[in-house]
Amino acid sequence: MTDRKPYRHRFPLSVIGYALRLYHRFPLSQRDVQELLHERGLQVSHETLRQWNIKFAPLLTEELRHREPRRGSRWFLDEVCVEVGGARHWLWRAVDEDGTVLDILLQQHRDTQAARSFFTQLLSEYEVPEVIHTDKLCNYGAAIRELPVLHDVEHVQVVAAARCNNLVEQSHRPTRQQERSQLGFKRRRRTQEFLALHARVSNLYRRTRTTVPADLRRRNQTEALRLWKEALQQAA
Repeated sequence: MTDRKPYRHRFPLSVIGYALRLYHRFPLSQRDVQELLHERGLQVSHETLRQWNIKFAPLLTEELRHREPRRGSRWFLDEVCVEVGGARHWLWRAVDEDGTVLDILLQQHRDTQAARSFFTQLLSEYEVPEVIHTDKLCNYGAAIRELPVLHDVEHVQVVAAARCNNLVEQSHRPTRQQERSQLGFKRRRRTQEFLALHARVSNLYRRTRTTVPADLRRRNQTEALRLWKEALQQAA
């Protein structure tokens, strides 16, 4: 990575990228990242880390999204309740058949209009799928009926007892880990930006799990780091 300094920033791009990757790759708080940087002789306040996230998170999200390969044609949708600033919100999430996160959307409601908004956002980024898997929430079916482009798509409703280990339920787990590490989310807009980038980083490192051979895992980690650095160069 070219170790240049972004405009009006005291630290070079390598330090900013390292701090942001720690924050979004692992369940760490901003004060945890501050301590890790202090161990390496870098005096960065948690407020500086917060400002870096505000500025670079949306840009990195788009850059990483554009570098992702073509996604599958089977969508798995689910929503999970999260508290933001003490108020209940719903985090809508879609993954493909490989467990890769397609998109997330934080909304205040769990009704047909919210489901339609999420489908509209997905269709603006991806082609019409062949199959959509959801739970028994009737708002999914109502939203599909309201969108003519989805009328020919097969809609599979999964029974509640069979959802405990499916792809989208497993995809919620990193969000819960981050929620605990940060002692809850505070603001809706910042939460949306954080979780959007967190989902892209999760996709980036999805193939670096310990269930693959060590040499392949190291190659995947190297490739993930390369893509992260390229996205950071473009975002800055």
